[in-house]
Amino acid sequence: MKLGFIGCGVMANAMMGGIIKNGLLKPEEIWGADPFEGSRQKTKEQNGIHVTESNLEVIENCDVVFLTIKPQYYADAISSFRDHVREDQMFISIGAGRTLDYIAEQFENKPVKVVRVMPNTPAQVAEGMSAACPNQYVTEEETQTALTILRAFGKAELMPESLFDVVTGVSGSGPAYVCMFIEAMADAAVLGGMQRSQAYTFAEQTVLGTAKMLMETGLHPGVLKDMVSSPAGTTIAAVRKLEEEGLRRAVIEGVNACTEKSIQMQSAK
Repeated sequence: MKLGFIGCGVMANAMMGGIIKNGLLKPEEIWGADPFEGSRQKTKEQNGIHVTESNLEVIENCDVVFLTIKPQYYADAISSFRDHVREDQMFISIGAGRTLDYIAEQFENKPVKVVRVMPNTPAQVAEGMSAACPNQYVTEEETQTALTILRAFGKAELMPESLFDVVTGVSGSGPAYVCMFIEAMADAAVLGGMQRSQAYTFAEQTVLGTAKMLMETGLHPGVLKDMVSSPAGTTIAAVRKLEEEGLRRAVIEGVNACTEKSIQMQSAK
């Protein structure tokens, strides 16, 4: 399999790096196109792949092609190669808000295989969470190929396109909420006398370790919370205060606001 990228930005390079590091493909089996010489040079230095200015060169050499350009450039980019797409080629699109119907329109409604993906920024450290939805032309085997590629830089799950706005609310924008929580924890530690650098280390490792513990044990978050909460102890006092201050509701409303905004942005296009 030869893999291509139309666009060689930060996310594309992170994906390439994960794919190479996991041994899924060798650098010489990956192609990347970008109009900017600086981006091409950085990609070559970082991942050692074939780089070119020509989108068409990627299309001619690759079996699976990622669309990793900014959403506003989709129409121009696709128009540059749509007449040269092979029947067996598959495209993986990560453009925010670019639906399968929109992409089909750019391909002039030809039977092109497309998998729409919503990744998130932790993909840059091989800990991403991606939702994937194939169109009607993608076979089951091809879908599994797409998931295998996505899992080289994190986790990936199939998701109906109707839930992609919810995915945006939970995982797409989720890193921002987690950062706010870490920042608040660190601020509280500093208030208590801890040095700022240490405060961030303690908060970050606590979030990372807790998430890893939940994923590896399969415990429900509520069960782990109860395990830490001793009768009349410090943790339950904190839990009570957080509930009193509306932490749970604030998170739910924040995720819901993000989801609703994503829906509004879709309908405005």
